[in-house]
Amino acid sequence: MTGPVVPFREIVLKVHSRCDLACDHCYIYEAPDQSWRTRPKAISDEAISWTARRLAEHAEKHVLPSVSVILHGGEPLLAGPARLRRVCEELTAALDGVAELDLRIHTNGLQLSPRYLDLFDEFNVRVGISLDGDKAANDRHRRFADGRTSHPLVLRAVELLQSERYRHLFLGLLCTIDVANDPVAVHDALIALDPPRIDYLLPHATWDAPPARPGGSPTEYAEWILKVFDRWEEQGRPVPVRLFESVLSTLNGGPSLTESLGLAPTDLVVVETDGTLEQVDSLKSAYDGAAATGFDVFRHSFDEVAAHPGVRVRQLGLAGVGPECQGCPVVRSCGGGLYTHRYRSANETAGRDAFDGPSVYCEDLEALVRGIETRTAARLVPATLTDPGELLAAEHELTRTLLARLHADLASTPTATASAPRCCRAWGSPRPTSGADTWARPGGCSRPLCRATRPPRPPR
Repeated sequence: MTGPVVPFREIVLKVHSRCDLACDHCYIYEAPDQSWRTRPKAISDEAISWTARRLAEHAEKHVLPSVSVILHGGEPLLAGPARLRRVCEELTAALDGVAELDLRIHTNGLQLSPRYLDLFDEFNVRVGISLDGDKAANDRHRRFADGRTSHPLVLRAVELLQSERYRHLFLGLLCTIDVANDPVAVHDALIALDPPRIDYLLPHATWDAPPARPGGSPTEYAEWILKVFDRWEEQGRPVPVRLFESVLSTLNGGPSLTESLGLAPTDLVVVETDGTLEQVDSLKSAYDGAAATGFDVFRHSFDEVAAHPGVRVRQLGLAGVGPECQGCPVVRSCGGGLYTHRYRSANETAGRDAFDGPSVYCEDLEALVRGIETRTAARLVPATLTDPGELLAAEHELTRTLLARLHADLASTPTATASAPRCCRAWGSPRPTSGADTWARPGGCSRPLCRATRPPRPPR
């Protein structure tokens, strides 16, 4: 694949590889990839330092205005306050003067306490909590190994985050969908907690291990989600719901707001507790080793991972989805679905890539997009984004999408010399005349923006 790499703007950093729950729908412990068993429980000082160094190098090279680091697991709070402090300190120091650092943590909340939140307040680490709805819904999967409920402990964590002292750290709730649960009861239980945002997530599944459909309908997940959408509309859209706002945005010609939908190129990399660099974590649901790259933070740069074929194929926009999807009228909203959900081993026997095809949720995604479109057809104005961070994310997503299309167009140009003026004109920029942004000789463009996929340098 030709053209500049798309730089990573989001790093998932595994700080602990074990968990204190035994969720039977977990894509880490219940997936075909069981590599967690051979990895250290907690990330080492060396891996932390090298990750911070590699990220700073990457941000500086691509002049990134900001980068996000999501502390993840397993259950990241099991790493303990001292280890998490080391992570925050190293990343903050490395990115100081290079790029703005957006720190987040995704947790089940069981260990959350003021000692953690005071640390997060010091480093502005925002907290996302996993909760699958009311007690009955949450207890269906999210239990301790001995079968005990985790629901009261999660509610306690949310209550702590809702206190005046820590409310500014509350990122939102993540809910994995189970169509056996009552959609309205699930949604109402989450809304009652007054979160700043809700993310509804399809359970990870593939054509080899398809999602449960107890009702037998090929659009059972869309029907469930649309009932939530109707309830959300009836309530007056009291909080942002990323899935709905993403579909509404793309239906109005805007960018996707979630990795699971839309055609924007991927810009995420995972760092495991042993320093291994991997592709998006959900690929563990496909087969053993699906997320592997062969790289690690000790010996390799993030640019080397960004050039990996498995990463590049998810940076091609419309050209990166299967032929069945390319002509579909809803593809710019669904984006072919999450890459992981397209996996079908039988494709390989037919001479195709295992991910070269529609999502196992294809019919659901089409029904969902069309259902929201039908319900909102009379509204001709774009969906309103209420969170400044969401607006910034939308701007970055749109930039990445435009750059992916630009690079695809330039790839067909015979020479760099011929393409240089076109790439500058695509940005509406005049020819630079001095300084670092001078034209290469003869006639080629040496502008940093034309040499790498990145936004303009922010003002100092």
